[in-house]
Amino acid sequence: MKALVIAEKPSVARDIARVLGCIKQINGAIEGNRYIVTWGLGHLVTLADPEGYDPKYKEWNMEDLPMLPEVFRLEIIRQTNKQYQAVKAQIHRKDVEEIIIATDAGREGELVARLILKKANCDKPLKRLWISSVTDKAIRDGFSNLKPGKDYEPLFDAAMCRAEADWLVGINATRALTCKYNAQLSCGRVQTPTLAMIAKREEQIRQFVPKPYYGIQAKAGGVTLTWRDEKSKSSQSFDKERILKLIKELKGGKAVVVQVKKVPKKTMAPLLYDLTELQRDASKRYDYSAKETLNIMQRLYENHKVLTYPRTDSRYLSSDIVPTLKERLKACSVGPYKLLAGRLINQALPSKPFFVDNSKVSDHHAIIPTEQFVQLSHMTVEERRIYDLVVRRFLAVLYPPYEYEQVTMTVKIGGELFVANGTTTTILGWKTAYETDSKTEGPSFFLEEEVLESGSSCGGLLNKREGDCLEGVVLSMTEGKTKPPAPFNEATLLSAMENPAAYMESGDKAMAKTLGETGGLGTVATRADIIEKLFSTFLLEKRGKDIYLTSKAKQLLGLVPEDLRRPELTADWEMKLLQIAKGSLSRTVFMQDIRRYSGELIDEIKQGEGSFCHDNLTNKKCPNCGKRLLLVKGKNAEMLVCQDRGCGYRETVSRTSNARCPVCHKKMELRGKGEAQIFVCKCGHKEKLTAFQERRKKEGAGVSKKDVNRYLNRQKKEAAEPINNGLANALAGIKWEDS
Repeated sequence: MKALVIAEKPSVARDIARVLGCIKQINGAIEGNRYIVTWGLGHLVTLADPEGYDPKYKEWNMEDLPMLPEVFRLEIIRQTNKQYQAVKAQIHRKDVEEIIIATDAGREGELVARLILKKANCDKPLKRLWISSVTDKAIRDGFSNLKPGKDYEPLFDAAMCRAEADWLVGINATRALTCKYNAQLSCGRVQTPTLAMIAKREEQIRQFVPKPYYGIQAKAGGVTLTWRDEKSKSSQSFDKERILKLIKELKGGKAVVVQVKKVPKKTMAPLLYDLTELQRDASKRYDYSAKETLNIMQRLYENHKVLTYPRTDSRYLSSDIVPTLKERLKACSVGPYKLLAGRLINQALPSKPFFVDNSKVSDHHAIIPTEQFVQLSHMTVEERRIYDLVVRRFLAVLYPPYEYEQVTMTVKIGGELFVANGTTTTILGWKTAYETDSKTEGPSFFLEEEVLESGSSCGGLLNKREGDCLEGVVLSMTEGKTKPPAPFNEATLLSAMENPAAYMESGDKAMAKTLGETGGLGTVATRADIIEKLFSTFLLEKRGKDIYLTSKAKQLLGLVPEDLRRPELTADWEMKLLQIAKGSLSRTVFMQDIRRYSGELIDEIKQGEGSFCHDNLTNKKCPNCGKRLLLVKGKNAEMLVCQDRGCGYRETVSRTSNARCPVCHKKMELRGKGEAQIFVCKCGHKEKLTAFQERRKKEGAGVSKKDVNRYLNRQKKEAAEPINNGLANALAGIKWEDS
């Protein structure tokens, strides 16, 4: 008899099969003497769409809402039906006596496998493989320590509750808003509060009034000192007249050193990466989107097997990982890391590492290198960059603290205090991991802000003693203006989604704590997709790196029920889902509450008195249906889109390309169609596509003709695909009117 192993993706299945000695290729699986390994393609089964319950739901009518199925139906995802049938066939083989779930170790991974098994009516015994990396060693260790499937049933219940609740609230509210206002509107418990946070930031910026402030700078004896108010301890004042008066009074005054204070200090390395922190750093350093970073991480995890599981929300390691650290150091001891890792391999590790805490690791520990030998030459530039961030952070936490001496000199001039600060490094410690050795390969990679703040040089401070007089004092007024909050970019938006407590209006500390503990709005696995969806549905647009709401999003926020705009809804759900996962709350009780809540939401939308107006209509008509087209800005393109989602027509007006301007070297936009296509840069440079191709051919570097053709073919393919296929199909039955 055999055991069937169900992995989440083909690449992981191949690795498991190789370790288990399975070599025979069969339909949708790999077979061995003891095991058969099959796989999903992510989700193969999902909750049925409304029309799966009743054909009348194909058309969107307010009278049919709310839709509240007593029992949720499952449907096979059409695009992956072939693989589902292959998995089902293996499940029901007579020689298969047990099933081993080997999907990603987490709530969503549990859902992937359980939905397949439920749809296939599987009643065979279940076991669970729970591992954080897909190296050969991790797989072998995991199979020698399989868990009973029953232990993870509460986790599956929590996953199903989350999926069903999002279906009830999201689909009902989206249909109600769309029918009520005859516009293509969608909402959800995560995407709508995310929009609300951006709206709040934009309002803060709009209402902000800059206020000038002033200070005093003194230069003497090669030292620059800053005035500090003795009472408030502030170095700034909004009273200009006071500052000017002080400068006048202090001119020619005696400058006496009253204190030179030296304080030894130390700082620990920044904690290891979780996915969100890594996405933030990659956005700041390389302008990678959250989705791009996750995709690169997936390749490093699944294909190269050099990093551990990416979808983690922990920045700590569990104690069982500590014995493997030396092996991981040896594995990444290559190229620019050879010397850095080599020093650590020959030293004893910290007895009580600050980055090890079992209580702060739930499903997965922080992202670190695996024990797999690294071949940097096999990685793309993007993969090298992300790998470098992770490895240097891993090396940093193993080095001793950074130690320095902080020197503060206080000078008195005519009764007013002036201060100068400086630092002197005593032990470089963990910052060694971020030094660049010119002999090693690779560029100097990114160092996060807290690493860079090493302090200013001590300059002449060390030469001064208490009672010294400073000669040739020159006083000057400094001035500046208070600045508004910065607009969101992907890095700061991820931070706000991870910790949205500042945007909670209730002030409920328990909810704020739960949001902090459960990862805020969305999960580490879903935030990237949520941001991408907000761009693809034209609720967000980019201006440079900054993110702004579109007119459509602003109107949507005025129409959606207030409850759906608040992070508290997610906090409430997550508190209950955690209880379900722990077995302390009934799934039935939770779903009864959600059904009642969905009905209340629909009643509120039906009674709404707002209106929606397309303010981005153009005079250009859709070639398919004749309705006027909307001018919309996507993440990297400007498009004309038919207002009728059932039609689905769209055409690209311009798209940000990877081609660089020969004048200012910024990315250029590609506009037009066919041979008339032209590159346009913000600096004013214009260049026909044909001229660009000739120029690149002569330069003999960078983008080749093949690259350009590949890019253009991809653009045509993207332009032919409807936006948001699922919603487009659902909206196909609506009759739209010109606004």
